[in-house]
Amino acid sequence: MREPNGTPRIGVYVCHCGTNIASTVDVAAVRDAAESLPGVVLSRDYKYMCSDPGQELIKHDIAEFGLERVVVASCSPCLHEETFRGAVGEGGINPYFFQMVNIREHDSWVHRDIAAATAKANDLIRAAVRRVRFHEPLEPRRVPIDPRVMVVGGGIAGIHAALTLANAGKQVYLVEREPSIGGHMAMFDKTFPTLDCAACILTPKMTQVRAHPNIQIMTMSEVEEVSGFVGDYRVRVKHHPRFVIEDACVGCLECIDACVFRNGKTPDEFNLGLSKRKPIYIPFPQAVPQVVVIDPEACIEFRAGCRKKTCVEVCAERNAIDFQQEVTYDEVTVGAIILATGFQAFEASRLPQYGYGRLDAVYTALEVERLVNASGPTEGSIVLRDGSTPTSIGIIHCIGSRDKNTNEYCSRVCCMYSLKLAHLLKEKTDAEIYEFYIDMRTPGKGFEEFYNRVEEEGVHFIRGKVADVYPEAGNTGRVVLQAEDTLAGMVRKIPVDMVVLATGLEPQPDAEDVRRTFNITCGSGGFFTERHPKLAPVSTFTDGVFLAGACQGPKDIPDTVAQAGAAAAEALALIDAGHIELEPNTAFVVEERCSGCRTCVGMCPFSAISIVDGKAVINEVLCKGCGTCVAACPSGAIRQNLFEDEEIFEEILGVLTHV
Repeated sequence: MREPNGTPRIGVYVCHCGTNIASTVDVAAVRDAAESLPGVVLSRDYKYMCSDPGQELIKHDIAEFGLERVVVASCSPCLHEETFRGAVGEGGINPYFFQMVNIREHDSWVHRDIAAATAKANDLIRAAVRRVRFHEPLEPRRVPIDPRVMVVGGGIAGIHAALTLANAGKQVYLVEREPSIGGHMAMFDKTFPTLDCAACILTPKMTQVRAHPNIQIMTMSEVEEVSGFVGDYRVRVKHHPRFVIEDACVGCLECIDACVFRNGKTPDEFNLGLSKRKPIYIPFPQAVPQVVVIDPEACIEFRAGCRKKTCVEVCAERNAIDFQQEVTYDEVTVGAIILATGFQAFEASRLPQYGYGRLDAVYTALEVERLVNASGPTEGSIVLRDGSTPTSIGIIHCIGSRDKNTNEYCSRVCCMYSLKLAHLLKEKTDAEIYEFYIDMRTPGKGFEEFYNRVEEEGVHFIRGKVADVYPEAGNTGRVVLQAEDTLAGMVRKIPVDMVVLATGLEPQPDAEDVRRTFNITCGSGGFFTERHPKLAPVSTFTDGVFLAGACQGPKDIPDTVAQAGAAAAEALALIDAGHIELEPNTAFVVEERCSGCRTCVGMCPFSAISIVDGKAVINEVLCKGCGTCVAACPSGAIRQNLFEDEEIFEEILGVLTHV
């Protein structure tokens, strides 16, 4: 029952948060001050209000004292607002008859003066008490969820996420812009620290993807547009022509042998230009799908017309080659999306002092991965561009990482893959190998042991950053690495036959376009931003869109697979619920006040507003309650649940007025 003056009965609860709040705020004084506020019939303090006993205290008091409103003064609402709303709801009143006050981040953590911090806590609680009186009962709404999922990116992250979901019985669309799935991992020879064959690990998973009845692979495809909302995303997918009919091709590869280009003339992208390919080709032997692709930029049929068309002749029975293919589009509906778009290696030519692209002896680490690979351009032999085998090799760490001129962040994998390449190069050439490093970072399972193993194999470790790479005098074909050895306290000049640049990891070049397409955010480094770095590392601020792998930040294969599994689990939990509950603190339009000026349409960051019959209409599913449209509406036609004018004005008065 209400107080005689009609004011709802309010309970106030002040949390100590251990000593996080209590060390700076006089909690007992705050509790006593709150008890004297109009409408407050009960005021308590407790060491940990978010704990089960703290929540039970609220539930018990609602029943015993007939509380109609609850105010909790504790930490950030981002952490525990949902917790306390649940307790209030279980206590028997509407969960939105509750207001939370942040006296930790907003008060105790930013002040040292106990008296001032206590006074501020009193002001904030007074404001909440005045505000909560005007709260209206609200109910979350439910929206059904389409059980299908789209995974964008066919590297190891996308493959693992797709298989996890498909094995759980969900239909998955796996979109990959390259002719084959596999990503960067397909280019590697072995993986650290166990030196497992990368293809031996990856190929079975690729085969499982191809054979799985619940997975539809869309290679040479890109997501062009995304509309809708969580549970009902409509995705427009653009398919680039392969000029080969996938269902007809059996992967016999006879068309490649028959091509009039007896020797390849086009740089092979998969081998990073270290070899040539024909206009009709398959990316790599284990490619999935095992379907050839024709490069229209290289094939003479698209320039002057090929008189022989030998590829068509040998494929006459299957009739799989179709030079008339064009770009096509599909629109699919999914309930959730997982982004696994991966990374690109830092472009080493951006640092000219290392000579990449200018000196033939300089290679990137990814190029060396292809050289040491049995399916690479030299079938695993370490043969330099001049045809020689190196007897001395320098490996330079942190190319494009930990550098204010490029990227300040550590790429996490460079130290370990440099150690791996040192081992493989030593094994294949018995060359003298020098590793130039800033700091050796080997924090993973078995990493330090692998470092010790490589050191015992005779690899020379020099702590210092290479300042310059230049040709050795006398036209020997060798290059000199000039670096400061910080442990020996001297500048060293070491001639080598081969230089390997340990390039860092960067976001994909089109990350900004992808960000806009899926309405997510990027961090300062350009990688996609997660909802919370600790509590929600695979979620984004767009409901139903999750992150997996190196598109979220640099990581190695185990971490990538772990995150892909987590993203799949989040998507699975969302889908299996069958519906999603929407927070009711959304904006709404008072139609008779709306003039149809469209100011709100352009202001909405979530594209939740449209104009129908000259009036603004807000999609409650897309609306995130940011309040931008409410503030921007010139006629005051847009209002927002939980942020009505009366509530805000009372809160302001509570801060400014001592009663």
